[in-house]
Amino acid sequence: MTPIGKKAPNFFLPDQDGKVHTLKDFQGKWLVLYFYPKDNTPGCTIEAIDFTKYIPQFTKQGAVIVGVSPDSQKSHCIFITKQKLKLILLSDEKHTALEKYGVWGKKKFMGREYLGVWRTTFLIDPQGKIRQIWKEVKVKDHAQEVLKVVQSLSI
Repeated sequence: MTPIGKKAPNFFLPDQDGKVHTLKDFQGKWLVLYFYPKDNTPGCTIEAIDFTKYIPQFTKQGAVIVGVSPDSQKSHCIFITKQKLKLILLSDEKHTALEKYGVWGKKKFMGREYLGVWRTTFLIDPQGKIRQIWKEVKVKDHAQEVLKVVQSLSI
């Protein structure tokens, strides 16, 4: 995992509409880059709805919120429509960004081991450096916690 203070790894990933985004697209803004396991699952839905709810406050601070999961663009479109999300969701079906950011690996659920996404959020500053990392994110109040940090750093 790239440490705090280092340059964030670049990525080339399509959003829900097929537009490819790179880290440079967000230069000059704060970027909340959050990695989540799966569209339309309980925790991921809560997290996405909460981030959507706080978009006006993040925008006021010059911040953009971008979610990344291994789901397809089609899955993202369904998720966005069903939950009325206002987020950019990037599709990383080949796990390239997930691996570069160190958030793809072994997980356990009900005694079964499998590869998956470790729910993690990175705060990247306007110069492209990682300023904060939240590991093993608990979704309740996470968006508010991230917003507070963005507000404290973007003054």
